[in-house]
Amino acid sequence: MSEPRIHIVASTAEPAVRTAQALRQQYGEVPPEEADVIVALGGDGLMLRTLHRYMNLGKPVFGMNCGSVGFLMNSVQGNGLLERLTRAEPVTIKPLHMQARTASGSLREARAINEVSLLRETRQTAKIRISVDGVERLPELTADGVLVATPAGSTSYNLSADGPILPLRAGILALTPIAAFRPRRWRGAVLHNSVHVEFEILQPTKRPVSAVADFTEVRDVRYVSIREDNERALTLLFDPEHNLEERIVKEQFLP
Repeated sequence: MSEPRIHIVASTAEPAVRTAQALRQQYGEVPPEEADVIVALGGDGLMLRTLHRYMNLGKPVFGMNCGSVGFLMNSVQGNGLLERLTRAEPVTIKPLHMQARTASGSLREARAINEVSLLRETRQTAKIRISVDGVERLPELTADGVLVATPAGSTSYNLSADGPILPLRAGILALTPIAAFRPRRWRGAVLHNSVHVEFEILQPTKRPVSAVADFTEVRDVRYVSIREDNERALTLLFDPEHNLEERIVKEQFLP
C-alpha cells in the first residue's frame, strides 16, 4: 500500500506553525486537490474552518491539537504520521443546510458542521415560531434564541445551552432553546436527522434576529429552514485510541 499524500493546514499559533514546518520537512506536501488526507494543525476552530474550506473536495481530515480545546483533534506527535494515517479510524459526519430569508427578501444559504443558531440582535428577547416537518410544534418561543445541533456539535454551544449530548451514530439532532423565558419549562427536543425544521421570526422589526451557521451570520432574518445535507459527507480520521464516538460518550459521565 502506497504512503498517503498529505496537504497541511495550520493555524497562526506558534505551536501549529512550528509543527507544520517540521511535518513538511519530514513528509513533504502536495496541493489539496492531489492529497489523500488533509492534516489540520490547531484547535477545533481550525478544524471547522478546514472542513468548510475543503468540503467540496471530499478529502478525509486528520487533526492534531495545537490549540486550546481540540475535541475534534488527535494528539500531537512528532514522528510516525504516515503510520498513524494508515491505521486511523474514519468518522463520517453530515452538515446542516440552512436557508434564511432576510428582511430585504434575499435568500441566503450556508452549511453548519456544529450548529445553526438563531440569536436576538438587541436587548429585546426574540419571539420565534417553530415547525417540524410542516407541523407547528411551538407557536411562540420567547428566548435569547434557539439552535439546531448535529451530534458532532452537540458538545459545543449546544451543551453550554443545556442541550443533550448526542451519540454520533444515533441519527438525531438537538433542538435547544437559548435562555428561554416562555415557555419556561421547555428544554428543547431531540429530533430524527431526516426532519425539516422551520423558524418564523415574530415581531421581526421590534425583535430582530440573526441566524448563524458555524461561521456564517445572516442578519435580520424573517424565516429560517434547516435540514441535514445528505449530499455531503465529511470524514474525520482519528487514532484508534482517540475515538471521537468514545469521547462523546465519556462527556456524558463527566462530573
